[in-house]
Amino acid sequence: MTYIEQLGANAKAAEKYIANAGTKKKNEALKAIADALVKNTDLIIEQNKLDLQNAKENNISEVMQDRLMLNADRIEGIAQCVLKLIDLEDVVGSVEYGAVRPNGLKISKVRVPLGTIGIIFESRPNVTVDAATLCMKAGNAVILKGGKEAINSNKCLTEIMRNAVVSTGLPADIIQLVTDTSRECTTELMKLNKYLDVLIPRGGAGLINAVVANATVPVIETGTGNCHIFIDASADIETAVNITDNGKTQRPSVCNALESMLVHKDIAEKFLPLVKERLDNHKVQFFGCSRTKEILGDCVTLATEEDYATEFLDYKISVKVVENIDEAIEHISKYTTHHSECIITENLSNAVRFQNEIDAAAVYVNASTRFTDGSEFGFGAEIGISTQKLHARGPMGLKELTSAKYIIMGTGQTR
Repeated sequence: MTYIEQLGANAKAAEKYIANAGTKKKNEALKAIADALVKNTDLIIEQNKLDLQNAKENNISEVMQDRLMLNADRIEGIAQCVLKLIDLEDVVGSVEYGAVRPNGLKISKVRVPLGTIGIIFESRPNVTVDAATLCMKAGNAVILKGGKEAINSNKCLTEIMRNAVVSTGLPADIIQLVTDTSRECTTELMKLNKYLDVLIPRGGAGLINAVVANATVPVIETGTGNCHIFIDASADIETAVNITDNGKTQRPSVCNALESMLVHKDIAEKFLPLVKERLDNHKVQFFGCSRTKEILGDCVTLATEEDYATEFLDYKISVKVVENIDEAIEHISKYTTHHSECIITENLSNAVRFQNEIDAAAVYVNASTRFTDGSEFGFGAEIGISTQKLHARGPMGLKELTSAKYIIMGTGQTR
C-alpha cells in the first residue's frame, strides 16, 4: 500500500465515527480546535516564519507572501471562524422531503455526509483549518493537500487539530495532511477513487485546470475568478469609483477581486481619469484598449487577448471602452470564468438584462464582487466558490458538503 493509499484507508476507517458523531460531539471538537489554535499561536507563527523565509528566498511576490503570512490577529480570526461553525445549523440528518405513497410506503429524503473529501489548495494556510473544520461539521473525513510553500504552517496546524479532536474522543484521522509535496503524490491523490468520494481544488486557474484534467475522482471546481465590472452610461460616478477601487485593491490576491473593467464610451472620458487617480494609491497597472490609452496616456499598456483572459491576483487590471451593454455582455461572456460579475448602472432595464444574460455564480448590481463569500452571504464559513453548475454553485457551505439519502419505511409492500 502506498503512502497516499494509506491516508485513504485511514480516512475511510475514521469516516464512520465523524459521520455518526452527532452535533454535540462535533461542536465539542470544533471548540477544542479553536482553543488549541489560540493556545499554540507562538508555535504556529514560528513555523509560519519558516515558510515566509522560503517564500522570500524563492522570490514569491509580496501579494502571495501576504496570503501565506500568519500573525496573532489572523490566527485569532481563524479560531473565531471555527467557533462560528458551532452556531451554524447542522444539516446532517435534516429531512428535505417526505411523502406517503398510495401503497403506504413512507419516503424521506435526508441529508448525509459526502464521506471522505480530498482538498488540494495553494498558499493560504488558513484554508487548512477552514477546510478541515467545515468538512468535520458536515460529518466528513478530509485529506488535505496544501502547497509546498506553506508546508511547515500546514503541518503545524494539522497536528494541532488532530490532537484537539482526539481530546474529545474522535479519531485523529478524520483530519489528515499529505506531507509529501511531490507532484507524484498529488497525481495519485487525484486518482484515489477507492477512498475519496469527491475532490475539491482551491486555488488559481493552473491548479484547478490540472485537477480537472487529471482527476478520476469526481471534482467540484472552485475559485478561478476573472471577475468583471461594467460601468454603464447611467452609472453614478462616485459609486462606480468606490466599487471598482474596493473590488480591485481591498484584497487583490483573492478569487472575488476585480480583474477587468469595461466602461461605456459615453462615460469613459469622465470616469477613467477619476478611477485611475484612486487606483494610483495602490500603483495599479492598466492594460487597456486603444481608446483607454487615448484617454489615460502612456500609463496604459495595450491589452492583449491574454490580458483580458488573465486572473491577475495582483495590482493589475484590464480595461476596455465599449459601445454599449451588448458589447459588454459579449466581452464578459467570452472571458468569464463564471465566478462573479458586476454592473454599475442606474438603468433598471440594463440591470435586469445583465442579471439575466450573464452566466456566473454571482451577478451584482451596484455592489462589489468582494461580497462573494460564504460568510457575507450568511452561510458561515465556506470551502470555496463553485464555478460549475452540478451539485453546487457559488459559495459552498455546510449543505454543499453533504449529499442525500432516501429512507423508505414499509410494511411488507412488494412490486
